[in-house]
Amino acid sequence: MKFVSGRLLLCLTVLACGLAALPARAQEGPLDNTPPAGTTPEDIIKRFAAKETEFAKARDQYTYRQDVKVETLDGSTVTGQYHEVYDVMFNDQGKRIENVVFAPQSSLEQGGLSMDQGDFEDIRHRMPFVLTEADLPEYNILYVGQQQEDEIHCYVFDIAPKQIVGKKRYFQGRIWVDDHDFQIVKTYGKSVPDIRKKHGDEENLYPKFTTWRRQIDGQYWFPIFTRADDELHFKLQDIHIREIIKYEDYKRFGAKSTILFEGKQIPKSDQKQEQKPDEKKPQ
Repeated sequence: MKFVSGRLLLCLTVLACGLAALPARAQEGPLDNTPPAGTTPEDIIKRFAAKETEFAKARDQYTYRQDVKVETLDGSTVTGQYHEVYDVMFNDQGKRIENVVFAPQSSLEQGGLSMDQGDFEDIRHRMPFVLTEADLPEYNILYVGQQQEDEIHCYVFDIAPKQIVGKKRYFQGRIWVDDHDFQIVKTYGKSVPDIRKKHGDEENLYPKFTTWRRQIDGQYWFPIFTRADDELHFKLQDIHIREIIKYEDYKRFGAKSTILFEGKQIPKSDQKQEQKPDEKKPQ
């Protein structure tokens, strides 16, 4: 995120994590810091990392629409906006591509900001955060308790990178893991590191955000909604930013289904349309 002031262009990112100020949600129970029953935090981490690894591979086989809106605000008045809608899909050769379907000219500079490469990378990779087995060695993971998210009982962990390597970026914050499917259903935190150079005016800051997931196709929990609402504290000015990202219309690419009865395939003429069971959804 870049701060624009006259002829001065400052590259930005957004403030510290502030886990003590976790946003309250309706139907969210109190945090219970008692140890998990019948298992250990280490075993839970191992199980959900394995599930996340499966999910990461599965998500690469889905098409979906992503609706991204970034706004600057003065009180309740929107002073600038970036809005883009694109479909994540496959071309005729089976290569994953992004097809932009809506992208009006950005007015963020009117609010004092413009998007930088770090913002686009966050939108694509860190806001829909996935913690796979390959990622585990890079993070410290601390069990902090159990909590109810609507009808879903969750194990709660705080995570932070063990060290910052080169220019690589990481997630730092809190995750909620469903105690039944052992998958992440909610994420709260930010991308790190922030960059504040001692010499020069360059600052790179990124906002705290929350991402919710929903179970798709009765198996994996997919990101469906991300929201950030934060104050960016630049050297010259504080700027209120709001981001809303929607992930919609998930469809498995090239999926084929076969209905069997007593080990035999049912002819299409005899198949009846089946209703999908209600999907669990964290709020």
